[in-house]
This record gives sequence, C-alpha cells and structure tokens, in this order.
Amino acid sequence: MAVAVETATPQVVRLAAPLAPNTNHHGTVFGGSASAVAVLSAWGLLHVSLADADIHADLVVQKSSMSYEQPITGEFTAEAAAPAPEKWQRFVAMLLRYKRARINIPSVLKCNGQKVGEFEGDFVATLP
Repeated sequence: MAVAVETATPQVVRLAAPLAPNTNHHGTVFGGSASAVAVLSAWGLLHVSLADADIHADLVVQKSSMSYEQPITGEFTAEAAAPAPEKWQRFVAMLLRYKRARINIPSVLKCNGQKVGEFEGDFVATLP
C-alpha cells in the first residue's frame, strides 16, 4: 500500500498513500485500501495520544463505517484529528477507572485538496 506518515501527533495523524499500489480495475483507488488507510490514521491518533499520556493500552476497532463521496484518482491522505478535550478526558477517565473504554474517531480522506470520503470508527482500549 506504500502508506507514509505525514504527521503523527496527539492532535492529528495524517497518512498519505499513492495511487499506483492501491488501484482497482477502474484505475482509481480500491475502496479497501482507502478504508485501511483511514482506519490506520484513526487508530494511529489514539495510539500516539495514549502514548503521550503514558498509557499503554491495547486498541481495537469495534465498529466502523466508510463513505466514499467520489472516486479517488491520485495520491490521497487520511487525517484523524483529536476529539474535543472533554470527550478525550472522559475516555481516559473511563479507561483508567474500568480498564476499558470506547471512543469514536473520524478520519477524512482527501485527494487533490478535496474531500473524497470519510471514515468513522468506534475504538475500544483495554488495559492489562
């Protein structure tokens, strides 16, 4: 898939992927590739944010949805941004108290500066 990390901070994770290794029979990006990059950006945001808070949790995607607004015809990015501070604080408090917490993280897909799709996923974090 040739995914590259453009940015990875607790505020934003943006990944990029080229068209060539991700094409379908129409010459556009295969939906599975777009979805995988989007999931990885959202998962990556949680991973980086928890590591920044010195919390070492296991993360899994529990449920997700993906919408494709138009064909992806070239290099594309998937960007996940930090949730609102109160949502993040509630997630961390639940995780530390119950050793399990759930949070919803979206990711926006863009190609040539235009939004081409959106991912939304419910992620579960567990502590050992």
